[in-house]
Amino acid sequence: MTNTPGTTNLRILLANDDEDELRELAQVLESLGHEVTPFAVTVSEAIELIAREDPDLAFVIFDGDDAHGLALISETVEFASGPVLVTVREAESQRTVAQAAEMGIAGYVDSWAPDDVQGAINVAMARHREERRLLEKVDQLESALERRAVIERAKGILMERHSVDDRASFELLRDHARGGGRRVVDVAQSVLDGHALLPSRSSQ
Repeated sequence: MTNTPGTTNLRILLANDDEDELRELAQVLESLGHEVTPFAVTVSEAIELIAREDPDLAFVIFDGDDAHGLALISETVEFASGPVLVTVREAESQRTVAQAAEMGIAGYVDSWAPDDVQGAINVAMARHREERRLLEKVDQLESALERRAVIERAKGILMERHSVDDRASFELLRDHARGGGRRVVDVAQSVLDGHALLPSRSSQ
């Protein structure tokens, strides 16, 4: 199997209360060239290890319809920075499958054959990178909108104070920014900050 970039030599956390199963899956992952962190048997261990090891990816081994497994999935998804895969060792109800899926897992792994495990890792990491890329774009858009709002509010203040139009108010901001080697948005924020300290016209 050809691995996609960023899917080899990963640090992987394994969580389950059966250490024999953890060791079995760890052997598969290590044969694929991954590094397995210390095992998480309890929920508190999972939280502690995620904070300490910061794994690239986590596997939760799910044995049937047990509350412990669901708790491990929930907390691992909550605290892990990377994707979380669930691998199933016993048959479970569709209700439990739906519960796990709603917790935000990256996918299920039905087989521990090396190619199947690596294939699931490839898909999970690719989806995780795409999600991060989209979140970054959203953050950039929100930041741009916030900057635009600051500039527009500052222009409104300048238009009122100096009796100028929209274009002239922006030119005032731009010229001041160039003269001081600053960004227009920083000058605009200074206008807003200064305006907040000024007395209202009615009190002058």
